[in-house]
Amino acid sequence: MKVSDLAVSRGGVPVLSGVGFHLGAGDALVLRGPNGSGKTTLLRTVAGLQPPLSGEMMGRDQVAYAGHADGLKSALTVSENLTFWASVFGTGRAQVAAALSAFELEALDDRRAGNLSAGQKRRLGLARLLVTGRPVWVLDEPTVSLDVAAVGLFADAVRSHLGQGGALLVATHVDLGLGEVPVLDVTAYSAASRISAADEAFL
Repeated sequence: MKVSDLAVSRGGVPVLSGVGFHLGAGDALVLRGPNGSGKTTLLRTVAGLQPPLSGEMMGRDQVAYAGHADGLKSALTVSENLTFWASVFGTGRAQVAAALSAFELEALDDRRAGNLSAGQKRRLGLARLLVTGRPVWVLDEPTVSLDVAAVGLFADAVRSHLGQGGALLVATHVDLGLGEVPVLDVTAYSAASRISAADEAFL
């Protein structure tokens, strides 16, 4: 995936501008910045959930996104949820079984998603990534509601994904044990500060 000179907005107000990065096979990039700095807006734009103000994005059709919502159908069981998403992305039962195993959900496979705990719902929501077949994972604070053991399962899944040639763009404050991972501080791309600097040039 390649992003060039990207500008994004929230509620019609420019938030970030001039953002650029490249993610190849096995690459990971961590987004950092204070609350409200534009991390979620950038991730949602990269994932195709909202249009950019300007710029170019190549490879958006390769993205699987996991945001703050778990994206589950509460009336369906754990297995039915994964099977549904596998059908959407054109993958099969092997991926569903692998996802159940990776996030230790086998014992919950026939339980309705609406009856799961917050941590279990989060594990199921993240397990969806494994049935998408998409090489680029775009994740927004993925470890929210997870206990230490579940964070370990998620980190294992990420390392496996990267090891198989996948890529990761993630906003997180949790060390996933990925070694030296490049960090993109979104405050450097604040549209407000750039506009102010431009205005000052005419004072």
